[in-house]
Order: sequence, then C-alpha cells, then structure tokens
Amino acid sequence: MYKTKPTMTGGCQCGAVRYALFEAPESTICHCRMCQKAVGAPFAAFCKIKSPCFAWTLGEPASFQSSSVAERHFCRNCGTPLTFRYLEGDAIEVTTATLDDAASVPPTKNFGTESRLPWIELIAPGRLPDVPTSETNSATMVIVSYQHPDHDAPDA
Repeated sequence: MYKTKPTMTGGCQCGAVRYALFEAPESTICHCRMCQKAVGAPFAAFCKIKSPCFAWTLGEPASFQSSSVAERHFCRNCGTPLTFRYLEGDAIEVTTATLDDAASVPPTKNFGTESRLPWIELIAPGRLPDVPTSETNSATMVIVSYQHPDHDAPDA
C-alpha cells in the first residue's frame, strides 16, 4: 500500500469496492458506442491515471474484456462501472462519477465523437427544465438512498 495520502478516492454505489488515486487525473468524455453501452448512458466520463498511481483499497472488482484490446472493472454486487483499461497500456481510467468529489475534475476533451448522440446538446443548462430529486418525492413515494457515502468509511 502507498505511504502517501491519496489525491482522490472513489468507489461503487454499494461501497463493496473502493479505490484511491495518488496523483491528479486527466478527465475526458467518450461518446463511442462501446462506452455508451458499458455505462448505460449517452457518454462515459473517465479520469485517466498512470497504473502505479492507482490502487484498489477495498473489495475485489469483477472484470469484463469488452474488446480485443481493453477490459473494464465493475462491482459484482451493485453493477457500478468502475474502470476502463487498455490491456497493453500503462494507465487506467476510472469512471468520473464514481469519484467521491467528481465535480472537482471537469473534462478536458471529447473522444469517440462519431457516435455522439444528436440530441446531446439538449442537456446543456437552460435547454430542458431542471427538476431536483426532492421534487420527485410524494406522499406515495419517498426516496431513501442506500448508497455508500462519498468517502471512505472510518476504520472500525
């Protein structure tokens, strides 16, 4: 394990798998069809870091070789997509939204733009109505999150 404090931490939705980054990552967006399907969204946001500056800190993720050149890790319990990694590469990319402080790492470029969905500009602020999660609660449906908090749990 590293003797230095992590630069950033993150993990899956249920908290079974956690990781740490030991340097600041480069953040990108990928619109390719493979990434769309891997994360079940219009695009995937990733933070790339050199492999020696990454460590799994809790749990063991499952993996899927999504192509002849790459694999992806995910939580076997809750299904959260966690990483993308070229098999022959020296870097790993974590899914940005799994970082505990995802807002601190804005993307710097787009990849796979040939597959960008034509309606993606509609999600820009002001283009669609904004509805906070709290407004979806009603007398018949109250949302209670069972998600792991956005931080490492203190040692027991």
